[in-house]
Amino acid sequence: MSATVTALEVQKKNKERVNIYLDGEFAFGLTLIEAARLHKGQTLTDDDIAALKAADEVVQAYERAVQFLAYRPRSIAEIRRNLAEKDIDDAVIDAVIARLENQGYVDDLAFARFWLNNRQEFRPQGARALRFELREKGVANSVIDEALAEFDTSDAAYRAAKDKARRFRGLDKRTFRNKLGMFLTRRGFDYDAARAATDRLIEELEADDTGFFTEQTHDTD
Repeated sequence: MSATVTALEVQKKNKERVNIYLDGEFAFGLTLIEAARLHKGQTLTDDDIAALKAADEVVQAYERAVQFLAYRPRSIAEIRRNLAEKDIDDAVIDAVIARLENQGYVDDLAFARFWLNNRQEFRPQGARALRFELREKGVANSVIDEALAEFDTSDAAYRAAKDKARRFRGLDKRTFRNKLGMFLTRRGFDYDAARAATDRLIEELEADDTGFFTEQTHDTD
């Protein structure tokens, strides 16, 4: 079977796409670049039509993925999930991912490093919490390990503690240590990192503000 191209019309709502008419009826849409290869009177076989439609599915899915990436870097798994939610076939998604990887738009190691740097800048967290978040993003353990190998846990714990410490002014050092330690533990820091950060903050606060801590009270019988 074959069909004849009878019209090519630029879409009114999207000037980058063209409606293709075969034998007088709308058949499918293509990008301007792909449509430029066609002309009125051209005969297309069923295989030609199937190939054009399949290629256009990839193009449209690719454009969706690029839009999804416009807000922030994404992991490969995030892109897959986003496209799958739009009922896009796995084969099309595979083709889109391959194209994005070839163009350098997606790279899970680069994404993991971005995520760690972003957290370090705006909401410092420990390796345990960061590993959990990256797993949730679908990043492989081996990639997470490589990214975390460059992660400065001590600095992150100190930065997180410093942001929180001023809220505990007026406490005795024991209570201060317990509260800040629990806060850092919730942020995913291990005991050693939390203890080191707390000790450093206590030393700095005592040097800068002699009235920051109150004397510890003791219960009497």
